[in-house]
Amino acid sequence: MSEVFENNAALTSVRNFYFNYQRIILSVFFSLIFLVSAFLFNMQIQEKKNAKAAVIYNQWISQEKETSNGKEIADQLFFELTSEYRNSGYTKIAVLDQASIMARNGDMEKAIEYFTLLKEISDGMRGDKLFNKLARINAARILYSQEKYDQALNLLEKYSTSSNALIHELVGDILKKQNKIDLAIEQYDLAKEKYDDEASISIVSMKIANINN
Repeated sequence: MSEVFENNAALTSVRNFYFNYQRIILSVFFSLIFLVSAFLFNMQIQEKKNAKAAVIYNQWISQEKETSNGKEIADQLFFELTSEYRNSGYTKIAVLDQASIMARNGDMEKAIEYFTLLKEISDGMRGDKLFNKLARINAARILYSQEKYDQALNLLEKYSTSSNALIHELVGDILKKQNKIDLAIEQYDLAKEKYDDEASISIVSMKIANINN
């Protein structure tokens, strides 16, 4: 009998709680439904966009770019990718490819433009860390070769505590050019600690030795 009374008391307590906080409970409930629906809807949109971006990307890479007409079509497809589907992985690959081609061809200003674009579309919480890092490192290398040391360092600043040996070595190279010798050696030492191949360690060691001589 006591169990019956306890169960009734529990039900009464739950009922009273619901009636006392009915508005809040319903508000939270409908808010959750709205958020889940919005999330699913956004996922569907992104999937459709990625599918469209894939089609455009495949058309772009298969386009004959040697002819003036083919280049014009390729440029239009590239513009469509970068303007309508900026968040797509296909767009990031296309921009990285363009930046690399320009760098190989010696058009460093255009390469910087594309690496900067890649950095912008891969930045932020919902960005892509790998593409962002590639964009920043490659842009910093070009700026370093152009003696724009402060701009190069600004691009790499977010990796000040990075475990990437290559970044520490590059920062060391830049600081050395700025005659910030102690800071340069500090970065070279970090690079030595993080490299795991003897060739890279030897190169960094030689850089430190050249500073000390």
